[in-house]
Amino acid sequence: MEEQQIKYSVIIPVYNEEKAITDTINKCQQVMAGLDSQYEIIVVDDGSSDGTNTILKKMSGLKFIENPYNLGYGASLKKGIRVARGEWIIITDADGTYPLDKITELISYVPRYDMVVGARETKNDFALRKPAKWLLVQLAGWLAGRKIPDLNSGLRIFRKSIALEFFYLFPSGFSFTTTITLACLTHDYTIKYVDIPYYKRIGSSGIRPRHFFDFMGLIFKILLYFRPVRMLSPLALAALSIGLARLIRDIVVVGYIGSLSLIFIFASFLIFILAFMAEAIIKTRKI
Repeated sequence: MEEQQIKYSVIIPVYNEEKAITDTINKCQQVMAGLDSQYEIIVVDDGSSDGTNTILKKMSGLKFIENPYNLGYGASLKKGIRVARGEWIIITDADGTYPLDKITELISYVPRYDMVVGARETKNDFALRKPAKWLLVQLAGWLAGRKIPDLNSGLRIFRKSIALEFFYLFPSGFSFTTTITLACLTHDYTIKYVDIPYYKRIGSSGIRPRHFFDFMGLIFKILLYFRPVRMLSPLALAALSIGLARLIRDIVVVGYIGSLSLIFIFASFLIFILAFMAEAIIKTRKI
């Protein structure tokens, strides 16, 4: 394969997936071989401590990258993106949860869309995880100003140029997919969601309850960075409402205007001004 001929780069981050990695790679190679375009498969072993590394070294038809120790999901994807030669990046997990035969359908929507995401059916989620996911998706959708069927699906295709544009924002942990979703939504890149089944994973999950707060913090950080007015307006309105309520109370009850009501009112206007200034700077930077 000549470098300029490669159109799709499939990147698969792997960590302790000895039970599923062989089937994942074989299925991915089978699907990609059915395309008319040239491709490459990049597998990044993120410091696996089981037999994953040994299995991968025996497989052919892929580019193999080894992390000396565990760096994280996002860090492994970034390593793959750096060496990828394709115009389009396809990512998927190695745990058997994603239907790789759906890659062909996702590809059918490019280049019309800048990113195509496999929106998962969530029947296999733990009962306690569903409310947390719903809250994160609703929060992100409201802040981004658009409905998000699946915030952090690990099966998607996107332009490599988009990944490079926001490369500095991508964290080393599980939040890569959330970050690129919010970055695209706040920069008017087009996204297509395709319904896909979501299978029970082979092996144990690396997601922990504490990651809920990590995801929520990330959503606030990204939206504050890209949409400060939408992010800070509720805070400013809350401060203004409290200030006006206390102002009315002071006049009616005690007969004078207290300093606390003025502080809240002043703070609300200050937040509004800072938010609009930040938004103006962001728009200027995009030009």
